[in-house]
Parts: sequence; structure tokens; C-alpha cells
Amino acid sequence: MSIINIENLKKFFGKLPVLDGINLSVPQGTMLALLGPNGAGKTTTIKILSTLLKPDGGRAIVNGYDVTCDPRGVRRSIGLTGQYAAIDEFLTGKENLELFGMLYHMHKKDIKRRIPELLERFELTNAASRAVRTYSGGMRRKLDLAACIIASPPVVFLDEPTTGLDPRSRLATWEIIREMMRSQTTILLTTQQLEEADQLANNIAFINEGKIIAEGTSDDLKLRVGGRRLEILLKDNKNAVTASQILEINNIKFNIENRAVNIPTNGNISSLTNILALMEKNSIQIDTFSLRKPTLDDVFMYYTGHKTKDFKN
Repeated sequence: MSIINIENLKKFFGKLPVLDGINLSVPQGTMLALLGPNGAGKTTTIKILSTLLKPDGGRAIVNGYDVTCDPRGVRRSIGLTGQYAAIDEFLTGKENLELFGMLYHMHKKDIKRRIPELLERFELTNAASRAVRTYSGGMRRKLDLAACIIASPPVVFLDEPTTGLDPRSRLATWEIIREMMRSQTTILLTTQQLEEADQLANNIAFINEGKIIAEGTSDDLKLRVGGRRLEILLKDNKNAVTASQILEINNIKFNIENRAVNIPTNGNISSLTNILALMEKNSIQIDTFSLRKPTLDDVFMYYTGHKTKDFKN
């Protein structure tokens, strides 16, 4: 059963199509990671699904509620953490959680029970009575996520939730997100950390220029890009011409500038050993070599044409 359903969703800013008819669905208790370069339409999608923007075409259903026809029903069903923490700097951490609990119309006893749980899970107990303006950026992000899930909503939108977190806090946040999914919370994630999507998401969709260009599990997407390959870095370019000739015979390209060789394995070990034997015979010295699988970085570059450094800036 899909809890989030998007059909031919469109959004224009002026004459510019920011979303150009996207279709997505997210089954209950799973996570879909929406990835793409800056300006691809990720945050716009989340803003529409959380009723912060109205679509210009198509349809979006969240937990059975239409974002256009029943925005109140949608808002009762969701939690949202945006790119910037939406908490009050002049209130304490505990007071912020109390405020969010009241905004969700929770009973006082449920708010009182839930706050200590969240403060402990996000390691904010010792800072609970301090004003948020004294918090570090990472602490604010954790408090923002705690406020997002205080009412245990069935659907959560996470727009770059671990921005500013140190590695230890990021791993702790991942475990909390996994707990949410185990309790059947449905999550739509955008992130600058491709490893985050790889570790957490059941399915991944790549969006570029307002269109969904690829969708599938992490493993499926990597297989579409290519299989395993052997990466070889030559020690120097002393025998570059000879190396190039050996590799060309085997239909393998050699990047002389980087002294790098990428050899698809395709499970054929004999061809690899023959190439390595020829290199050794011709005194071509190898600096390093490693067997490498495609990564989400490779998938990102393949489908969007952007390097991941462009994605992260």
C-alpha cells in the first residue's frame, strides 16, 4: 500500500518548469530518497507534499489526503524537517518540543511522556533547559528532527536532515530513522550525502531538470551503470605508449594524463590475468590496483551529468 502517491505533478516558477510531470509512489514503512543536483526540484517536491506550495498541475496524495483539496488532513499526517532548523532560538530545547507538541494538538500527558524520550534519543537531555541560541548547529538539527517526530506522524519528509552533524551524530540519527521505518513510518528523503541514501533508502529516484530520470533500488541502479571493474594506477608514464598498445589490443582505454586504467571484469578473470602478465613482461610498473564496484556517485554522474562535488556545493 502506497502512502505517498504523485501523479504527473507540475510546478512552474514564472514560465520555468521546476517540476515537469513527475510520478512517484512510496509504500508504507519504506523510504524513498530523492536525489539530484541543485535546482533539480527536490525541495519543491517536498514543499508541495507538505502543503507549503500549491502544484500547478497533476495530483499528490499523502496518507489518503489530497494536498490541494485537503491540506489540513495532510498536515495532520506529516512531520517535516527542512534544510534549516525551524525552532525558536529564545526557547529552551524542552520548551520547543512542548510547543511542537501543542501545535500537533497532542494531549499534555503525551507531550510530557514523549519529551524525555526524544531528548535522550537525540542526546540533548543535558541541554534541555538551555536556550536554543546557545546550541551548536548540530544540536539544532537534532532538536529540529526531534520536534518533527514528536507526534509520531505516519509520514515524514526529511530535507537534508543530517546537514551539520558530525559523523557520530549522523550515525545516531540514521539509527533513529531506521527505528521510524521499523514502526511503519513512511519517509521521503532528500540528502547531499549519497552514502546516506545508500544506507537508508529502500528505493532511490534521481530527478534532473524537474523530471524523474531513473528509479530503483541502490543495487539496481548501480548495475545499470556497469559491473565490477579493476582500477589500475601506473607508477609513472615511462612505458605509457607500450601500456596503451597492450590495452588497445584488449579494447581498453588508457588515460595517459592520470596514468589510470579501468578494466571491466564481467566475471572474466583470465582476461585480467593476461593483461597483468603482459604488463609485467613489458616492465610496466603498477602503483596500485583495486577491484571496484559502481557507487551511487557513479550513478549520479551517469544520469545527471554532474560530478558529486557539484551536487554537494
